[in-house]
Amino acid sequence: MAGKGTAPKRPQNLGRTLRQFVSYMGHAKKMMLVVAVLVCVSGTANLLGTYMIKPVVNAVGQGDFGHFVSLVSLTAAIYAAGVASCFGYTQTMVRAAQRVVFDIRRDLFRHLETLPLQYFDRTRNGDIMSYFTNDVDTVSEALNNAFANMIQAAIQTVGTVILLLVLNWQLTLITLACDVVITLYVRFSGHRSKMLFSDQQRTLGQLDGYVEEMIAGQKVIKVFNHEQANLRGFHRLNEELRRSGTGAQAYASTMVPVTVAISYANYAIVAVVGGFMAMNGLTDVGSLASYLVFVRQAAMPINQLTQMGNFFLTALAGAERIFRVMAEPPEIDEGTTTLVHANEQQATEPQQAPSQQQAIAPLHATTTQPASIRKAAGAEGWQWRRADGSTTPLRGDVRFSHVDFGYTPDQTVLHDLTLYAKPGQKIAFVGSTGAGKTTITNLINRFYDIRSGSITYDGIDVRDIRKADLRESLGIVLQDTHLFAGSIADNIRFGKLDATKAEVRHAAHIANADSFISRLPQGYDTQITADGANLSQGQRQLIAIARAAVADPPVLILDEATSSIDTRTEALIARGMDSLMAGRTVFVIAHRLSTVRNADAIMVLEHGRIIERGTHDELLSQHGEYWQLWTGAKELD
Repeated sequence: MAGKGTAPKRPQNLGRTLRQFVSYMGHAKKMMLVVAVLVCVSGTANLLGTYMIKPVVNAVGQGDFGHFVSLVSLTAAIYAAGVASCFGYTQTMVRAAQRVVFDIRRDLFRHLETLPLQYFDRTRNGDIMSYFTNDVDTVSEALNNAFANMIQAAIQTVGTVILLLVLNWQLTLITLACDVVITLYVRFSGHRSKMLFSDQQRTLGQLDGYVEEMIAGQKVIKVFNHEQANLRGFHRLNEELRRSGTGAQAYASTMVPVTVAISYANYAIVAVVGGFMAMNGLTDVGSLASYLVFVRQAAMPINQLTQMGNFFLTALAGAERIFRVMAEPPEIDEGTTTLVHANEQQATEPQQAPSQQQAIAPLHATTTQPASIRKAAGAEGWQWRRADGSTTPLRGDVRFSHVDFGYTPDQTVLHDLTLYAKPGQKIAFVGSTGAGKTTITNLINRFYDIRSGSITYDGIDVRDIRKADLRESLGIVLQDTHLFAGSIADNIRFGKLDATKAEVRHAAHIANADSFISRLPQGYDTQITADGANLSQGQRQLIAIARAAVADPPVLILDEATSSIDTRTEALIARGMDSLMAGRTVFVIAHRLSTVRNADAIMVLEHGRIIERGTHDELLSQHGEYWQLWTGAKELD
């Protein structure tokens, strides 16, 4: 799992990670090809320029000034071509790297949007943010600093070995022996660094998640004087990051000095041996001069590879974390039943006389409501279309039949749950915390799938309905209100993206939010900051209710929707809420029993089972659990 900072200390599948990485580089293959060509030109120019030392030195020794000038001019032209190519590939590489990183970020975000809620339940926000920041940034740095240098280093290495053999094969044996020692050390150090860099990325994700969590909960931290305890937690994670980072850099940072030391020793040995050979006529001075420059340059490609090792190893760990998230299975949707408007149905089928079921009058159509999903049935309403082409009017009839459910295989939250809500009914759930009230509503919109039993919506199993269409027909107001950056109007319009200003204002009227919004300096254009920190909790809740109102769904779920509203405000919006719930199938979860006394049916839950059900008066007459809650003999946890 990528979540909760549980990345392994070493790559599980290095080959797969590299293949995915290369496949993304293929998204910018034209630019990458240009970079490769220009790098080849630059590397070849560097090799040829160094080789030109031999004829230039020999021309000086022979006193041929004319030939000397022409050789120097040719050398200058070669180096000029190399400089121009270097400038070209660096600029192209920047654009290619940003293209690749753009695609990775896009695909990562797109895939996260497809993941089920279970993934976000077990993954901290800080870890997810770390994927988009730390991990993607390491990939970007590797592309900008490593790709072109790797090609150039390869050309330099192969070309240098060939030219060294051409110039003096005896001295080359000494150079190759030193290069073998360097390669063995780089492999050893790189293997150790790779594991430690992966551990560093894991710890960094944990630290980011911890900081994000602590910053978000500053009020709670200060109320309970938890600063020192949080500081100890931060020190622990910071110390882990220091140890892993120190270990990774300790191995990686030794590559360059060790390589340089061995290359200097190699240069000294070759210079001494080559000097004796030149004195004894075994080689010419020009060849020796060119050879010594090549020997000095022979270590440069290896130095480049070691310097790129830090970028590459960190990027490998980051890329593996990203691709592991992308490998998370998306939310499965096997539904074939879709939501269509009756007009669309009529446009694709011959006109037929409506059946008795299809002729049911709309349940909550009014002339003042937005023209969205407001007709529960009839030729002008919305309908469910099955795979075989048959249709069922969208009415809001929801039924649970012997449902068992648990978030984990070893725990059952709901036991043999059976209930129904007829179109237009208001069903209330009452019970202690953890009784399963919110779980029931989560199953209606298929945030989770049941273990056994069935849930039907207008007679159709919800597992047969396409999830996007199912959720389009449901409106929900959560206890924990979340507002997005933007204006108040944009946040209300989140329930219906194409809502007009009139529809937005009408929805605010229903939620009784128009009065306080109109008093704000910019009214509906007031910008929301920090998840609505510039508004009171009650105001944020009213906006959330307005957001559900503008969607105008036939089924409405209110999960403690008025929990953050004081009793005075609650009384003010009571009529607005009644207007919002009129003609809809409504599921209400509430701790305030006064908000559910007019429900058509009240379900009292305990440990995932319905222990009482009935109207307010019926339950009071039973003198059971609900009666104790109503009279204050017992309180909700």
